[in-house]
Amino acid sequence: MATKLDADGFERVEGTDDATWYLSKVPQVTIVFWFIKILCTTLGETGGDAFTMSFLGETTDEGNPHGYLIGTAVFGVIFIAAVLWQIAAKRFHPFLYWFTIIATTTVGTTLADYLDRSVGIGYAGGTSILIVCVVASLLLWKWTMGTISVESVRSPKTEIFYWVTIMFSQTLGTALGDWLADDAGFEYAGAALLFGGLLVVVAGLYYFTSISRTLLFWIAFILTRPLGAVVGDLLDKPHEDGGLELSRYVATAVLLVLIVAAILIFPQKPAEEAH
Repeated sequence: MATKLDADGFERVEGTDDATWYLSKVPQVTIVFWFIKILCTTLGETGGDAFTMSFLGETTDEGNPHGYLIGTAVFGVIFIAAVLWQIAAKRFHPFLYWFTIIATTTVGTTLADYLDRSVGIGYAGGTSILIVCVVASLLLWKWTMGTISVESVRSPKTEIFYWVTIMFSQTLGTALGDWLADDAGFEYAGAALLFGGLLVVVAGLYYFTSISRTLLFWIAFILTRPLGAVVGDLLDKPHEDGGLELSRYVATAVLLVLIVAAILIFPQKPAEEAH
């Protein structure tokens, strides 16, 4: 059966007596998309750390010793609520979509910190487990739905696969960023340059090769998370750890203002083509 999109992002499935219409509720992938995505992943790091480290004091002697677990529970509830709201929406809403992205990246930050530090599996262990989770989620999605392209995200089942995969990838990004910055010795600035360079390579592959656009999209999507994580750490970690020691609350607020401004200034449309 043929499909056709209208100007509002509806997908029409033709070849039936009653044409069925589905909604695209994810944005087109443009430069603006990647700019906002990196801002969101950076905010997820500073915001998650602001709640667990600054507010709950997880990393201080006087703080709550279960800060990462509490943060994961709080942001986990927000994540679930945001995904359900996004699924229930009738069409693409930029603010709702990016709010859900922020929810995935904040819960990803606190969950990775809980697994790596509180449970004690370490950055390398957490990274390994989460890589398996991301790959398994994508394979199950592909096996169940036949495609993992963003253009296919037009039904509740596909949306669940989409958001679960994103949540795993956001959690992976925090663990991977911490592993390279701390254990591998790149430090925050070096790790940021590494991930930024890898994104440039992916962009080059997109423009100059015929490699699957869907594969390149997911590689880029995953890489933006550790980039945001190490940039967030660079902004708020102490000078002795290689950071700029900015206030986590201030950094989070500034990033939030930039995200809102970008959404208002640069209109976004629903996805119409496979990525």
